[in-house]
Amino acid sequence: ALAKAPERFGFDRFRDLALDPSLSINQKMDGVDDSRDGYDAAIWASILDVLPRLNAPDADVLDIGPGCGGVARSMIALAEAQGHRLTLVDHAEMLALLPDSPAAIRVPGRFPEGLAASPQADASYDVILAYSVLQYVIVDANPFAFIDAALARLKPGGALLVGDAPNFSKLRRFLSSEAGRTHHYAYMKTDQPPDVPAFALLKDRIDDGVMLGLVSRARLAGFDAYLLPQPETLPFARWREDLLIRRP
Repeated sequence: ALAKAPERFGFDRFRDLALDPSLSINQKMDGVDDSRDGYDAAIWASILDVLPRLNAPDADVLDIGPGCGGVARSMIALAEAQGHRLTLVDHAEMLALLPDSPAAIRVPGRFPEGLAASPQADASYDVILAYSVLQYVIVDANPFAFIDAALARLKPGGALLVGDAPNFSKLRRFLSSEAGRTHHYAYMKTDQPPDVPAFALLKDRIDDGVMLGLVSRARLAGFDAYLLPQPETLPFARWREDLLIRRP
């Protein structure tokens, strides 16, 4: 299904969501939306496909904003099975909802400040994951500084996946297409055409300028960077994409 644009709230809002007992696990991570329900296995498979180092033993792994759902739990289980050293950075209240594991170090706080103030301040990683995070970073922080800080922690040969980024430009292109209109009629159960927003400068949404700018910035800094389409098995594939950056 084509999801609505995410609420524009930043990092601090997730503390309240984590503490709300009325919300399901997925609602705590998606701003009181349950549109991830049933997709954990497909999301996890797509991550493993792009980050094959996770399926090899003995890696240093950083998960930025893991939340408390099935993907984070799969990451912990894989760390135990493969002997990874996993670091999870998120609100303390969100991390408390995850199972304890000797393979996982919990670092409360916002990235990169929380990690910089922790015993892992000088750590570097083979794999860094920030899945469905960038749309919240852009609300109250600098997405370019966020990526810079993550790249600074990549080991040679390491990979950073900034996954599930909702690209407003991609959404607009889809809704302007015949396929997008057909989807809209069926999904919304209406005979009214979709309301396609006009092109405009966006203050707190991700668009082509942000995504292509991050690719260019990473490449100019000596990294290989790619925008990847999501598999059609994922719930938001029509308007989200993944950013993969590798350190040679």
